[in-house]
Amino acid sequence: MPPDPIHPAPLAGGWDVLHRLAFYPILLTIGPWVKFNTVRLQEPKGPREGVAGDGRDLRLLIAGDSSAAGVGVSTQSQALSGQLVGLLSKRARVDWQLIARCGDSTPQALARLKAAQPRRADVAVTGLGVNDVIRGTRLSVWLDQQRALLSHLIDTVGIGHVYVSGLPPVYNFPRLTGPLRWAVGHRAARFDRALQTMLKDHPQATHIPASMVIDAEVMAEDGFHPGPRVYTEWAHAAARLIIADHNL
Repeated sequence: MPPDPIHPAPLAGGWDVLHRLAFYPILLTIGPWVKFNTVRLQEPKGPREGVAGDGRDLRLLIAGDSSAAGVGVSTQSQALSGQLVGLLSKRARVDWQLIARCGDSTPQALARLKAAQPRRADVAVTGLGVNDVIRGTRLSVWLDQQRALLSHLIDTVGIGHVYVSGLPPVYNFPRLTGPLRWAVGHRAARFDRALQTMLKDHPQATHIPASMVIDAEVMAEDGFHPGPRVYTEWAHAAARLIIADHNL
């Protein structure tokens, strides 16, 4: 049976090597064209820190790339930060902070966090990985970068628990077509599986599955970033885990 292009299966042995060799020419030839012809969206307006709700204190940090920053919607209230704070503030007094920038890879996000020196927090939610996949970062290197990020958040910043967002089903992004869709989709799925495995060794970290259905109707106009409905699903997934783990 031929491989399913919509739900990539794991690649093993020689096929994995073949995939890595095939990925880079595809990215170098088609990737720049897609980037040049994609609508460039701005980060949404709105506060990036604040306090909301009543009850038990819950300190929250959100960090990552354009998705964590809310690209794809017009205001932070529609983005991950606004929707997640809205859900948690029904059960706690949430002191929150957002540190995210469009285009950041995992090491860039870590550098940004080090420069920003965020406040100590009970929980952090991270959203990273797609830029690393597209830029051709080796999986082993990326996992080391994720470990460094977790170490900084937990050991240096003092985060009690980190909720690491899984990579979304990139193979369903409307903007990606043909060979690039196949190459990036398989690679993102492989990164996410490895991320889940790596996080099993980190008791202070939890994987947030990206299980939402992705199609043109729920994505932003650029066909690459989340729309409001995707941010809603993401916020609910994160909130369910945080509420359960902290008995809110």
